[in-house]
Amino acid sequence: MMRIAIAGSGGLAHFIAYYIHEETRHETLFLSRIPKPQLAAQGHQVQVVDYNDPESLLFALRGIDTVISTVTGPPQLQLIRAAVQIGVRRFAPAEFDGPPSLRPNPDPLDRGQAAALAWLAHHRNSIQSTVFVCGILYERFQQGGLAQSRIGLSSGVAGEGDYIMDIRNMSAQVPVWMADNSYATVCLTAAHDVGRFVAKAIDLPQWPAELRMCGERVTVNTLVQLVQQLKGTTFNPIQWHNPASLRSALILAVSQHDVPEQWRLQNLIATSAGRFDFVQPNLNAQFPAIQPLRFDDWLSRNWELQ
Repeated sequence: MMRIAIAGSGGLAHFIAYYIHEETRHETLFLSRIPKPQLAAQGHQVQVVDYNDPESLLFALRGIDTVISTVTGPPQLQLIRAAVQIGVRRFAPAEFDGPPSLRPNPDPLDRGQAAALAWLAHHRNSIQSTVFVCGILYERFQQGGLAQSRIGLSSGVAGEGDYIMDIRNMSAQVPVWMADNSYATVCLTAAHDVGRFVAKAIDLPQWPAELRMCGERVTVNTLVQLVQQLKGTTFNPIQWHNPASLRSALILAVSQHDVPEQWRLQNLIATSAGRFDFVQPNLNAQFPAIQPLRFDDWLSRNWELQ
């Protein structure tokens, strides 16, 4: 039995902790900036930490084998430093996105991930690490958006309708084409399936550089058509974009100092560049008993379309 520290207490951390508790014999410990009596009431261990206080982190990480982080920026860097210092065996940084190799440099969507990966690479002889790659979370398209599940609150696209489709009002900005005029493709995964795969990965004897999972891989065009079919109506208005039109829209948003629109457009640009598309999801292959939820089934349940 190992002790697993989960940094953060948002929705994704909850999914991961739930499946570690239900499907493994390991203990979990939430690292939180503030007390979480509701988690304690559910039987979870919670340690309040101050990410600006190294001693607080070192105390919290005593006896911890693996850290799974859902916090970004300077707090995550401090957590990595403490984990290395106290001898934590493995660390999974807050990724849960597309493959890092597909990101531009500099990355307009970076929230400290590049620095965290650089730190872990620097300390690779002291601590093992992996990047959990899942593409786009289904929850971007749920009622209330990512924020409803308390995921990605600092991402700039956590609200309902912030990414590609506003399903409630049936409007859309669709990054349908890539630079070579082929259809843009995305990999998508439900957050609870991310939790299931991460829980299984805990017991792998070695972690490769990336552990990939995917619920469904589809073109953005197919995704839009599927939503229209399930809703029984078409998006109106709908804007079809290629990289050039998205860059033009971004220039306008910058000139108007429209920061929320800039975040939305940067995510669409990343989609049209193929950042959320990948093949060979090794976790799916490693754990074939996990049958990820299909996007159409998930959407029908979330929006009560059945």
